[in-house]
Amino acid sequence: MASEDPVAMIRRGAEEIIPEEGLAERLDASRALRVKAGFDPTAPDLHLGHTVLINKLRQFQALGHEVYFLIGDFTATIGDPSGKSATRPPLTPEEVRANARTYEEQIYCILDPERTHLVFNSQWMGGMQAAELVRLASCYTVARMLERDDFHQRYHRGSAIAIHEFLYPLFQGYDSVALDADFELGGSDQRFNLLIGREIQRHYGQHPQSILTMPVLEGLDGVQKMSKSLGNYVGIQEAPEEIYGKLMSISDSLMWRYFELLSLRPWPEVLELQRAVRERGDNPRDIKASLAFELTERFHGRQAAERAQEAFVSRFRHGALPDEIEEVAVSAGEEEGVWIPAALKEAGLVSSSSEGRRMVEQGAVRIEGERVGDPQARLPVGSRQLLQVGKRRFAIVRVVRGG
Repeated sequence: MASEDPVAMIRRGAEEIIPEEGLAERLDASRALRVKAGFDPTAPDLHLGHTVLINKLRQFQALGHEVYFLIGDFTATIGDPSGKSATRPPLTPEEVRANARTYEEQIYCILDPERTHLVFNSQWMGGMQAAELVRLASCYTVARMLERDDFHQRYHRGSAIAIHEFLYPLFQGYDSVALDADFELGGSDQRFNLLIGREIQRHYGQHPQSILTMPVLEGLDGVQKMSKSLGNYVGIQEAPEEIYGKLMSISDSLMWRYFELLSLRPWPEVLELQRAVRERGDNPRDIKASLAFELTERFHGRQAAERAQEAFVSRFRHGALPDEIEEVAVSAGEEEGVWIPAALKEAGLVSSSSEGRRMVEQGAVRIEGERVGDPQARLPVGSRQLLQVGKRRFAIVRVVRGG
């Protein structure tokens, strides 16, 4: 990556860089930049959506800069109100510590340990005295806080806004003071908090950090934000076969988005792949396979990626998959899963549940390439699987709860 143009590398996929002017000079600085990104350990496992920022940190490292991977073990007990329509329930310290341990185990699949400083904001926030907290709170006004979209909407709806929620962006900004950050990265939904960080650094006599925002990654459905609760995610600790298979199920258009935000291939190589599809007629499925292999290898190693690729090819060697496969959300109601014949009907693969049952009994139904023999089997809530009837009918079925 380091052979790429530094400015092009850092701009790749970014939504906004503030300030934009002078970026080349900042990246060319004689001293290494202190590049910060904060992650509240609100869940135990990272998914590909989280790695968008981590990939960008890795690109800064490739240019010789120092990364400060900040685990917000203090701020996680408050809960980031960004984009929330109600006060978030805080996590217990025990939950935070358990989740933080898993983050420590997972980030070095991407980051260079030699250029990564793992820090916890409880180191400086946990011992903050009341006088220092008052000084911090004086850096920003309530009126400015209420300009933020989510606070503004909640205020005008009459929804509760707790005082500690106003403190969250101030604490995040103080993290930049504590680290004397030159650059802070965050999702596009963090823009308000990142700008507050610049303001607070000025109040404390520091040069304000540059900020870079990255877009929120779409999930496997290509529509909604990648989320475990929506079942449209790829967890980086999932089995290699799961990672590879899920990535092979995405649409061709989403594939290029994932190349931009998730792949560490130099961007000129990605542009060449796009030209190969557009001008030479190369099969997008082969290029998608290279992406699936790259990401599986990153989290599980080359041998595991090769086995996952072989398993996928073997599973579907009797019939080619179409280039585009429709994804369908199927409701399980209040049950823990949906009956397979009913799922086949909802997905439009059969005309009725009774036909679906007959197809299962005849051995004509496959799930992820494996033949289904039990017509009473169910697809569990939260699952997302490729269903096939006969040789030519396919659908990706995502099982959700509710009507």
